[in-house]
This record gives sequence, C-alpha cells and structure tokens, in this order.
Amino acid sequence: MIYFSTRNASPPASLKTALLDGLAPDGGLYLPEQLMSLPDGWQGAPSLAGLGAHVLAPFVADTVPNAEALVRDALNFETPLVRLDDDLFVLELFHGPTLSFKDVGARTLARFAHALLEPGERLTILVATSGDTGSAVADGFSGLPGVRVVLLFPEGRVSEVQERQLAIERPGVTPVRVRGTFDDCQRLVKTAFEDDRFRAHGRLSSANSINIGRLLPQSLYYLDAVRQLGDTPRFVVPSGNLGNLTAGVMAHRAGMPAAGFVAAHNANRGFADFLAGDDLRPADTVQTLSNAMDVGRPSNAERLTALLPPERLRALVRGTVTDDAATRASIRETYDRYGYLACPHTAVGLDAVRRLRDEGASGPMVVLSTAHPAKFPDVVAEATGATPPEPEALARLRGLPDVAVTVEPTLDALHDAAFA
Repeated sequence: MIYFSTRNASPPASLKTALLDGLAPDGGLYLPEQLMSLPDGWQGAPSLAGLGAHVLAPFVADTVPNAEALVRDALNFETPLVRLDDDLFVLELFHGPTLSFKDVGARTLARFAHALLEPGERLTILVATSGDTGSAVADGFSGLPGVRVVLLFPEGRVSEVQERQLAIERPGVTPVRVRGTFDDCQRLVKTAFEDDRFRAHGRLSSANSINIGRLLPQSLYYLDAVRQLGDTPRFVVPSGNLGNLTAGVMAHRAGMPAAGFVAAHNANRGFADFLAGDDLRPADTVQTLSNAMDVGRPSNAERLTALLPPERLRALVRGTVTDDAATRASIRETYDRYGYLACPHTAVGLDAVRRLRDEGASGPMVVLSTAHPAKFPDVVAEATGATPPEPEALARLRGLPDVAVTVEPTLDALHDAAFA
C-alpha cells in the first residue's frame, strides 16, 4: 500500500515511512492511495478488538509483523453504544486506560511503530495536546525500548485532571508545559521536524492525528457503532483538530453506511464556517470549556479536503457551533432528562443534536462521547449538581509529583529543555 502527501510534492511512501515519520517531507499529511475496503462479515465482529482483527490487521499485515495480535492487545476495551432516547445514542469512547477516545489510536500506533523499528533504532515521538491526546500517547508509548516521548501541552488551558495525567513521571516521557496555546504547541512540533538539532537525536515522529497511524484504528469505532446499532446513523462528532471526523469520513469512504456527519464545534468555528460556504482560514484559538477542541488551525482540514472536493464534503458534513453557555446548558439538560453525565466535549455534540432536531432532522443520531466526565468534575458538577464518580485510573494519580518543564513557545526553549 502506497501513501501520498496531501501536498503532492513528496514521493510516495510506504506505511512504515508514513507511521515512523508522521509528516511528509513537503509538510503535508499522509493518506493511503486506496482506503481500507471493508471485508465481508465485518458487522458480525464481536467487539472493537474483533473489528480490528477483521478489518485493520489485514490492511497493514504486509508491513506490520504480528498485526492481529498487536491490534487485539491495543484494543482490549469496549466502546459501548448507550441509548438516551429512541433515536439518540452516545458512543462511549472513554473506557481505555486514560479515559478518552485517544486511547484507541494512540495505543494502536504505539504498538505498530515499535514493531517497525530496526534493531538499535531510536525513535522520538513529538506530540502536541490540547487535553487528552498527550496522556493517551504517553501511556501507549511509555516504557517501549528505543522510544522516547516529548509531550507539549499549553499552560493553563487543560483541566486540572488532564494536567495531572499529562505532567506525571512515566518511563521515557518528557512532559513540557508551553506558555501559549495548543496552536503554539502544534507549530513547535511541525517546525521541529525541519530543524537539524532535533533530527540529530534520532528518528522523529508524531502521534498527533497528523499521523495516519492514529486515524486508521480510529475508523474502527465508527464501524463498531453501526455494528451495535444495526442501522444507518448520522454521526455527531465533537471536533477540534478534525482527526476524529477524518477517521469517520475514511470509514464511510471504505464502505460504512452513514446518513452523514456533523462537525460539532465550540467557539473555534473556522471549519464550521467553511462547511457553511466560507473560505477555509486559520484563526486564533479561543479558550473554552471543551478545551480539547480549542484549535484555530485544524491540521486535518487538509486531509478532509484531499479526500473530498469542497462541494461533496459540504454535502456529507454539516457544521454546528456551540458556545460555553450552551455547553453548560447541554450538560444540565442531558442530566435532567436522561440522568446521563456528559463531559463538555460530548455536550457540544448533544447540543448539535438539539439544534438539528429543532430544524426538523430525524433518524438515529450517534454522538461520539470523547472523554469521561470525571476528567472535568468542576464543570459537570457546576452544571448538574452531581459530581462524577472518580475512576480508579484517576484516583491513583493523586499526590504524584508534577515533573513537567515549563518553556516559552520557541524552538530554542523546547530544544534546551527537552533535548539538550
């Protein structure tokens, strides 16, 4: 299978190159020349791991040794579909070890990347996070021989629980607190790939959703939703850097039935405006309650527009925008009506459903629930009066020391702190 850059100025690459390099030499994002073709019988798979073994493992088997065993080991948790009412469902993607949907892609990518390293080869994973990506990547890669993770997150722009997950000590992980926004962190990661000082420390790769190795496994939970539902839904996707949405569009292009997609945005509305007909323009990041979606320059917009021309993309995907007041209201109304506690990101998706229904939309809708509500206890408790129970995975982090280094948003500062 050949992978090409969205900018078409780099030579075609193998899956190994696409996974281990992350970013194409021309700065573009890799996409497979041919998307996965869904094999017969995929809807009969018994679980997320079973889907991975049936659909994903054969797709990468020519490159990744022991692919099926690696997939089953990575995806050893479920993504249950919870019914809220007759046509409203929540796909809970937060049952992995760090309690967010990022575990699906990060754990699979970690196992694939490690399996592809040559003996004695060193790999440094540079990753920027606006909330949940970093802890999932750190957990997935930590302790793998020959692999080091440098994890960048914006100071003061993640929840207290998320920061606790990001800043703790893990084997082979250097957490870096950046005085800036997520877009500053993402810019540092991208420009570091072009800097000889960073490349001198061994092979560089990324585990953000700019890495195609994240998106291939994320396509699986869309299939899992259809498998559990037994119907053709519209998917409502809380959206920031657009990797989650891109994975769904890829699954649909591979043959998965879908009535369409909704890109549910917070106040960072640039892509929603593009879907409504505007030009695609970068914007400054706006800080919101749904912080993992606080992205003003979403990288995967480039992939989406490479997958589909604008008119087809706009026909398939609808954009919505939800501000913080409506997010709080959505958390409260969901709890009052269904007794269900939703994180702020999931609440943005649920508010999008309300808006669509007010406009007369019908049929089954599946909201992707991207994080456990206990990762945002203050916001959820303020909105509902109910504090989410703290899972053991979070409780055992209390009292652990914060080992993150704090830097200005410059390459010099990042290199001196994490690589010198």
